Amino acid sequence: MSARRIAVVSAGLSNPSSTRMLADRLATATIAELAASDVSATADVIELRDLAHDITNNLLTGFAPPALESAINSVVSADALIAVTPIFSTSYSGLFKSFIDVLDPDSLTGKPVLIGANAGTARHSLAIDYAIRPLFAYLHAAPVSTGVFAASSDWGSKADDVAPLSARVDRGARELAAAIIARAPQTDADPFDPSTYLGDGKSFGHLLGGLAGE
Repeated sequence: MSARRIAVVSAGLSNPSSTRMLADRLATATIAELAASDVSATADVIELRDLAHDITNNLLTGFAPPALESAINSVVSADALIAVTPIFSTSYSGLFKSFIDVLDPDSLTGKPVLIGANAGTARHSLAIDYAIRPLFAYLHAAPVSTGVFAASSDWGSKADDVAPLSARVDRGARELAAAIIARAPQTDADPFDPSTYLGDGKSFGHLLGGLAGE
């Protein structure tokens, strides 16, 4: 059986960022869980900060530059998605949502998703369930039941307190690995086929809010 592939989307704005740190931990733990079940896997990490200008241009013109097109294809054709965003103003970041907006609305249907989020305080931990999870439910993706939230304290000297981050990461990874194993492997999408990122029969206007071609 060919190796499973996981797309890892990190919406952190700084470099380095705790968002990327969390994304890497989730990917490493998921690959380890799959290996324990004799399933090989690789991870393609997508740093949205590097694609910010391309994402904006795509929203304005409907055309994805090569780097963004490659990222979109990686997400669409992956066996699963790990999506991690910082929490701004009690919700996902604008960069994270803008990337989701350039995906075809049907492209994540049935895809297992492990949601991660981080913020300065644990008071924002519920954002996963009231903001991010409904977004993926709307897109008919299949988020696993555990969402992994990390506050600033999870990276500090008190990180081994009750319910440490590592326990949450391991639980989310186990659930995503089980979902990947239960789902048939994805075939690689043709990067030269516009339907890979536009969807069959959908125009650029559709992606721009239904301005045309509906």
